[in-house]
This record gives sequence, structure tokens and C-alpha cells, in this order.
Amino acid sequence: MNSVIPVLDPASPQAEAINNLFLLVLLISAVIFAIVTGLILIAISKGRRRQTLPDQDFGSEKAEIAWIVGPVVIVLWLIAISANLVITLNAIPDVDPDGKEHVDDVELIVTGHQWWWEVEYPKAGVISANEIHLPASPQKKYRILVKSDDVIHCFWVPQLGRKIDAIPGRENYIWLQANQPGIYQGRCSEYCGAQHAWMNFKVIGETEEEYQNWLTGQQQKPEPTKLISPLAMAGREYFFKATCPRCHKIEGTSAQAMIGPDLTHFASRMEIGSGVLENSTENLTRWLKDPQAVKPGCKMPNFKLSETNLKQLVAYLETLK
Repeated sequence: MNSVIPVLDPASPQAEAINNLFLLVLLISAVIFAIVTGLILIAISKGRRRQTLPDQDFGSEKAEIAWIVGPVVIVLWLIAISANLVITLNAIPDVDPDGKEHVDDVELIVTGHQWWWEVEYPKAGVISANEIHLPASPQKKYRILVKSDDVIHCFWVPQLGRKIDAIPGRENYIWLQANQPGIYQGRCSEYCGAQHAWMNFKVIGETEEEYQNWLTGQQQKPEPTKLISPLAMAGREYFFKATCPRCHKIEGTSAQAMIGPDLTHFASRMEIGSGVLENSTENLTRWLKDPQAVKPGCKMPNFKLSETNLKQLVAYLETLK
């Protein structure tokens, strides 16, 4: 586990620029604090040595002007470099790496829900949940459309850049980039309800080859003929007989609802419930048995499944890779 505080361990040019501005402001603040503290200590020290009241000084116009002009100049300078950073972070490159037209196409659409993230790759026709895969490159950044389906959320990957609010009825945009392959933790940073603390996601930076392999796999539709286990086949039958298709989507089947996460490639994901559990047989069984015990307030109710149906559903969902 990385022991460095994420916001102090930037892994993209955008995050590094924010980190550098933070350190600069921190340094300026520390110098001002040291000067003011030093003057106070000097005044206290001199005052304690005197047996009489110190000479009274009723001020100087020049000194007062200096005390006003100095802080104003510092504040205006900080405003200028902060504004420059914001403009730089939001800027659209003139041309893409191949010298073609403006890079203003949306690469990803991320939608906040209570309490999980829907991730759509519009060009590839792929929909996932709580995981963002992208090629890691210090030269390429990706334009992300961020929106909300219910209340205000906030999309934030501390190591990769700034925050951006996900607001119902509004489309916001952010650039996302990872310098090198790795897994970067993201989360909602705007209180959005009971399970705000468990509205996490991961950004997985990969090599171009790994990313293309992942994307190709995600574009494949699950085939019933691959269900080699009778238990999994029974689970598939129960899935479509029960109310599951009213909330979830599985590409290539009659399940096309989008109330809950898309389950087309559920078994390939690292976590369940937006980070509340690792994706394992034991944890999937625990989740299906009583989602409310794992993540109180989540939209998935306790269906009070029998042990037989529970094992069948687990077996089926684990085939969706």
C-alpha cells in the first residue's frame, strides 16, 4: 500500500501542477506566519524587560501603506497564478498527437448514482461500473463528461487531477490522464447521502496493448453456451425469472434496464458495491444474501434468497467476464 498521501503523490501533469501551486502557497503562508510570529515574540520579549510602559507610537502613513500594498500584491499574484492554472487545466489542445483536428471529443461519460459510478465508452459501445480503464501516457489526456442521475456528486481522483461536480441536469467536463500504468483510487468528494463514504471507483492506467485487450473483451457479449456448469445455467434461468432484469442490463439478453449497474462483464471487475467489498465468491454470496447488511441504504433490497437460489446466482454472475 502506498504510504504517501495521494494528493501529494501526483501521477499526471494536471495533478502535478495543482501540487506545485499548493506547495508554493504553503511556502508563502509559512514565510508570512514566521514573520508575524517573530514580530510578536520580539514585542513580547521587549515588553517583558521594561519596567515602564513602552513609548507610544501612533503610526506612520508610509508604514500603513506598505502593510496594505504588500498583502494586496501577494494576493493578486496568487489570484493570477491560480487563474492561469485553471485556464491551463481546462484548455483543449490545438491538435491531437497525430496533428489532426481539435481534440474535443468525449472519450468517456461518467454518471454518478446513489451510490455508484456508471462508466460509458461511447465510441466503443462499452458500459462498465466503478472502474475506468485508460491507456497511461504522459502525452495523452482524455476528455471526460461528468454528470449525475440523482443528486450532486463530485468526481475526484487525487493523484490524477482536480475535482469536478456531477450535477443533475448539467454536463461538466474534465481531463483525465495517467503518466504511467497503475491503479489510482477515486471517490465522491461531495456528501450525497447515507453511503457517500462507499461511493468509490478506480482508474486503471494500462499500456496501450492491455487497454485494447480489455476493450475488446468488454465488447464481447456473454454466451449461454459458455455456461459449462449446471449450477450456473440454473442461476441464469433464475436471474431472468426473478426481478433482476428490471434493474440490471446484460448485453445480448432481454435484461436491458439501467437502474442498477450493467452486469455484462461483472465478474471481470475488482470490487462489489462501489468499493465496499472485493469481488470474490465469498463476498458476492454475502452481498446477494443481504445487500442492506453490507451497504445500508443502497438501492438493492434484500430478496431473502434461498440457499439454493443464492448459490445458483453466484455461479451465474461469476461467468460474466
